[in-house]
Amino acid sequence: MPTFALPFPAIDPVLVQLGPLAIRWYALAYIAGLVLGWLLARALVARPALWGGTSPMTPQDLDDALFWATLGVILGGRLGYVLFYNPAYFAANPQDIVAVWKGGMSFHGGLAGTLVALVMFARSRGIRVMSLLDVSGVVAPLGLFFGRLANFINGELWGRPADVPWAIVFPHGGPEPRHPSQLYEAALEGIVLFLIMLLVVRLGGLKRPGVAAGIFGIGYGVSRIIGEFFREPDVQLGYLAFGTTMGMWLSVPLVVAGAGLLLYALKRKPAA
Repeated sequence: MPTFALPFPAIDPVLVQLGPLAIRWYALAYIAGLVLGWLLARALVARPALWGGTSPMTPQDLDDALFWATLGVILGGRLGYVLFYNPAYFAANPQDIVAVWKGGMSFHGGLAGTLVALVMFARSRGIRVMSLLDVSGVVAPLGLFFGRLANFINGELWGRPADVPWAIVFPHGGPEPRHPSQLYEAALEGIVLFLIMLLVVRLGGLKRPGVAAGIFGIGYGVSRIIGEFFREPDVQLGYLAFGTTMGMWLSVPLVVAGAGLLLYALKRKPAA
């Protein structure tokens, strides 16, 4: 164990309290990720050259898609947490399923919910599904970055016990210094993956529908698996077979699906 550890920064999870109304950093993180992602997406579709000459959708389409994506993130994220991470508790306490203010969201569930919502939206508007998913893959790391920072501010989803000089004693994580795994994930899933996605756009990836979405799936899955080696698993699940975690197992299909989508997209001719 280290001879010292960094103290956890005393940041109130509630930014503003107005009577019964509490504005939390976690909610602001979701809003920041969605709004910044929406602005970047509008900038991408406003540049036809990135798509080979003609944008597959209009900025106005993205205005409506934002609403669908928000529903998908919230509903899918909560349902994923209920089904994958704590099914026994919610089976005994079904009234808490809708209590999202108590915490408990799954990224993999949110991704699935967003995927379903965007596919439905694209078909209702006659938009090429793969292109809409490509846009989503480029902007998604922004939301991941802010979400992981919010996890850190809340003092949740902390890391495993560590002896590194930057280990932190979390308020609810026991006396041991731990990896600030939320910050590791913010760096990998947010910053690094975002730079990769920008490079994909720069190299003309949007001209091949499915390339950006596939690379995002691979990039997020690999980043999450790496992060899970430093993150303490959920207490109600613990470690699974061979020392793995639920986050690792849920990320493997994402990597496989991303690789399959990427190979499929690369076999097709790019837009003129």
